[in-house]
Amino acid sequence: MEFLTIIQIGDSTIRLAIPLLLACLAGLFSERAGIFDIGLEGKMLAAAFLAAAISFVSGSAWIGLLAGITISILLSIIHGLASITFRGNQLISGVAINFLAAGLTVVVAQSWFSQGSRTPQLSGSARFEPIVLPGALSRMREIMEASPMAQLYSELISGHTIIVYIGFLAVPLSWWILYRTRFGLRLRAVGENPAAVDTAGISVVRLRFAAVAIAGILCGIAGAYLSTALQAGFTKDMTANRGFIALAALIFAKWRPWYAMGTCLLFGFFFAIDNRFQNIQMPALWFVIICVALAAGMLFYAIRRTRLDMVVLGGFAVVLLAVAVAVVFGTESLSAGIKLPTQLTQSLPYILTVVVLAGFVGKAIPPRAGGEAYVKER
Repeated sequence: MEFLTIIQIGDSTIRLAIPLLLACLAGLFSERAGIFDIGLEGKMLAAAFLAAAISFVSGSAWIGLLAGITISILLSIIHGLASITFRGNQLISGVAINFLAAGLTVVVAQSWFSQGSRTPQLSGSARFEPIVLPGALSRMREIMEASPMAQLYSELISGHTIIVYIGFLAVPLSWWILYRTRFGLRLRAVGENPAAVDTAGISVVRLRFAAVAIAGILCGIAGAYLSTALQAGFTKDMTANRGFIALAALIFAKWRPWYAMGTCLLFGFFFAIDNRFQNIQMPALWFVIICVALAAGMLFYAIRRTRLDMVVLGGFAVVLLAVAVAVVFGTESLSAGIKLPTQLTQSLPYILTVVVLAGFVGKAIPPRAGGEAYVKER
């Protein structure tokens, strides 16, 4: 594999990881304050639609971005009212937001544009264009003939939209807010022991609403990025379960900003593999070895876990062993090459999500007061 190809895979990884990273940070702020937010998917979807629609009508991607953030904050406020003010079930509230966004985006898009539940294609100033940094090469022919360092700078660092750089900047900013400011200390305290925060004379309700508002801003940016930067318009269900993958990444990262970035880049890498390599060929022997090794690792790990983890990981191991056996008896020679089905590469991010949620990453302890409505003692 050429160095430039590796760089291009890294470039795709970054672009595809940004919406996951922003949504993951959104869930981080919300859950650190004790509010579980299953509605990340719905807020991203609503923001993606309104950002694309307003960008097309106004001709400005920035106005579309503000519209996406606005609708996402509005849905966050609804979630806050249901789960904080009225002390409703946080999971049900989040699921309701997902259903609401999935239905309304289709109906409104068809009503406004009559293009099969999608918006018109965006062009020009109606979408975010890549930024070419000083000294970076922009023509592919020049990049191919350049030195490895020039290729790294031109392809991996330069050439991204402004939201990509905002996404990576949000990681150290989130870390600083949560761990180096009074607001962050209080926010984390609310997720662990809201009664102690209330006793100190600090409003638990105000802090939790601030957390869900920050989550709304980040989800709005993530959704707008999907429709005005990564793609050039809105399509039905374009978030493709990224909100749920972001929640899995948050568990994988154990509610820490820097770990969240690494986890989202890992998920983005699998999406990049799917986009770039639709038909992967490899020797049958290597495929069998990989399947058996993964199955053995899962079985060894599952033995020491809970019964549910044993069932999930053990099931994956059995499937991998069955696939390996099918390849052994289905090919004339193990030295022959086999073509991996496209559906397998497309399912890799979702398989990783299930494995993460099955506890394969070790014990992840959420905030102690997470998911619990706070009732002030009198």
